[in-house]
Amino acid sequence: MDRHPTLTDALVIGAGPAGLMAAAELARAGRRVVIAEAKTSPARKFLMAGKSGLNLTRAEPLPAFLGHYDAPWLQPIVNAFGPSEVVAWAQGLGVEVFTGSTGRVFPRAMKASPLLRAWLADLAGMGVVLRTGWRWTGFDEGGLAFDTPEGRRIERPKTTVLALGGASWSRLGSDAAWVPWLSGRGVEVTPFAGSNLGWRIDWSDHMAAHFGKPVKAVALSAGGGTGRGEFVLSERGIEGGGIYALTRPLRAGSRLTLDLAPDLDVAEVARRLARASTKDAASNRLRKALGLAPVHVALLQEWARPLPGEAAALARLVKALPVPLKGPRPMDEAISTAGGIAASALTSELELRALPGVFVCGEMLDWDAPTGGYLLTACLATGRRAGRAAAKAA
Repeated sequence: MDRHPTLTDALVIGAGPAGLMAAAELARAGRRVVIAEAKTSPARKFLMAGKSGLNLTRAEPLPAFLGHYDAPWLQPIVNAFGPSEVVAWAQGLGVEVFTGSTGRVFPRAMKASPLLRAWLADLAGMGVVLRTGWRWTGFDEGGLAFDTPEGRRIERPKTTVLALGGASWSRLGSDAAWVPWLSGRGVEVTPFAGSNLGWRIDWSDHMAAHFGKPVKAVALSAGGGTGRGEFVLSERGIEGGGIYALTRPLRAGSRLTLDLAPDLDVAEVARRLARASTKDAASNRLRKALGLAPVHVALLQEWARPLPGEAAALARLVKALPVPLKGPRPMDEAISTAGGIAASALTSELELRALPGVFVCGEMLDWDAPTGGYLLTACLATGRRAGRAAAKAA
């Protein structure tokens, strides 16, 4: 039997962005809050994502912003805490932000660590206790069981918020170990799938010279959707924002094509190629006629060799170059995951129907969105909703 008294009336399990936001809402409502974090430090995935510039949200009209989420039930929650609210929240922590040319909003410091330090200090000032090295191991003895540095504990809080993450980057804490524990209690969980991840390609040896190079000024199409973006070539395949935005149709089996001259229609591409000297090698012809970069020409040579000499046929390839994907990279490498706790298992306040008094938020939930500020905004918004609802229930 557990000999320790329960620590709190409000317990948050998981110290990522969703969990920290939930804890703040609980504390503001006067609840005695403890955050239990399995790792030795909080918000590891958040910190990793912010190493090259933390994209907090995106400044765009709210209807367009909401259109990037695949889950209709999520939209009212994000509507209540969207881009403008995220900016105000960060500024309230003393973090200066700026909006880039694409509408992406970043901390002026371009790092996650200063924001996290300010956030943790704010929580500590409200009396929130963070306990690291506390790994939840499921339900037992009418409570929540933990392995802790001091040994096994059973906690029986009045209300609980689960913010345990999805199923990618397990080394940072999102290992989906919670799935069988909740499923065993009657919570419906949709199987996880990788999202915002790279795709494998079997390159020929001559492409090694282009590894690490970005492919810019292209349009990508799959499943009836087209968007401009860039991606990066690597030894393993392709990755980057342009390809991440098409995760859903690619995951469903749609074919990917590239438009290497998105500002020209196919007729104009053909006319320009026809005017180019046929004495030139194909690479020079494409460069002189269309201004294609070496990496664009290399992709044409890689995936469509031998290139047709006839201008109309070559133009069609330039405008719709098939990309021979060999499947996605492993799910654990994905930036995020689709799948998780099904909407049918939740109330509108993110309380588990099968477990009254237990609320959930963040990437545990079954929703999907591209990178570009959408992921973090939804984690913050769901954490806020779950924390506020849990505060009323405690």
